[in-house]
Amino acid sequence: MANSSILESAREAIEGKNLKIVFPEGNDKRILEAAIRHNEEGLLHPIVLGDKGEIQKVANENNFNLGKLEIIDPSYDENFDKLADLFVEARKGKATKMDAEYMLKKDRNYYGVMMVKAGMADGMVSGAIGTTGDTIRPALQLIKTKPGVSRASGVMVMIGPNGEQLVFADTAVNITLESQEMAEVAVESAETARGFGMDPRVALLSFSTKGSARHDLVDKVSKATRKAHQLNPDLPLDGELQFDAAIDPATAKNKAPKSELAGTANVFIFPDLQAGNIGYKIAQRLGGYKALGPILQGLNQPVNDLSRGCSAQDVYEIAIITASQSVDKSIS
Repeated sequence: MANSSILESAREAIEGKNLKIVFPEGNDKRILEAAIRHNEEGLLHPIVLGDKGEIQKVANENNFNLGKLEIIDPSYDENFDKLADLFVEARKGKATKMDAEYMLKKDRNYYGVMMVKAGMADGMVSGAIGTTGDTIRPALQLIKTKPGVSRASGVMVMIGPNGEQLVFADTAVNITLESQEMAEVAVESAETARGFGMDPRVALLSFSTKGSARHDLVDKVSKATRKAHQLNPDLPLDGELQFDAAIDPATAKNKAPKSELAGTANVFIFPDLQAGNIGYKIAQRLGGYKALGPILQGLNQPVNDLSRGCSAQDVYEIAIITASQSVDKSIS
């Protein structure tokens, strides 16, 4: 378990609020185990979606006691028609009632997202079985991004062996980012970090430090840095920086002596998904960091995606983070 101040702060934020988190993949062993644990502990109110017979079968196979866990089969839910009507309204002419009914029955992620949109749940956690796209697509179509945010993005909170806390983005959503989008992700990630109690210091990463290399990809990061400063002039932020110049004061003194970060960054914005995904997994596997996430940011309401390689503990923790996002809008 991540014994981090981030997770503890999230627990404190949701204590006693009885926030509801919906899990569309109720027939997955890891999801069910985490949901049962939350149901027993009472920190939040879990709702699992799926066929009740199938869920009971998974429980029996793993010696789980479902107890009073709330299970909803969308096809037989009394709120189905209401959510179908809301679906049509949210899609603004892009879906008929028949389309809505089909999607809500076919894909439980759509049903979970509609429960969040309708206020029947405070957040959703999915992705243990499906892909990131399966989780995010319904959220983008129905919950949509916050004003001023052109696209959602994903962060990993990296917890070091000695309790260090770093934020990596984008590690989950956008394969490529243009300079304006990268700037938005930088500012949004800083807000996410601040919501977790961190004092964000943001580095926009490249293979170049302050013009040490010339390439269009370097120019993109440099432009993103200028745009991010325009979006939030008061945010400690710099780029383009190589990772060592961003995190190590001695290296920064040599490579970027005028950088306002001076090698003390704690929020790292990668130039594309390939770099971000590789980066957090290197930190995880070689550096002994725990990766908490991915945590989606930029949406109007919290929906979070799991790695298909997640453990029940990961599901348990992301549910806590998701619930805390519904309380503190700066981290959603």
